Amino acid sequence: MPTVLKIGPYRFYFFSREESRVHIHISCPDGEAKFWLEPEIELATNYKLSRVQLKQIETLVEEHYDEFRTA
Repeated sequence: MPTVLKIGPYRFYFFSREESRVHIHISCPDGEAKFWLEPEIELATNYKLSRVQLKQIETLVEEHYDEFRTA
């Protein structure tokens, strides 16, 4: 599971052979989430993260979208 980016407590990573729909996993000490990158950025799953954390993560996903797609 290659790490693409680490910002603050958030680690953004993917599993190379998980599924064909493009997405990114995010983990931090408080929990985990998964965001779809296509057809648009959208929360796929959430485990124990608050709305505030999810909004922070979504903003980071938007800012680093090209890096995640390239990875």
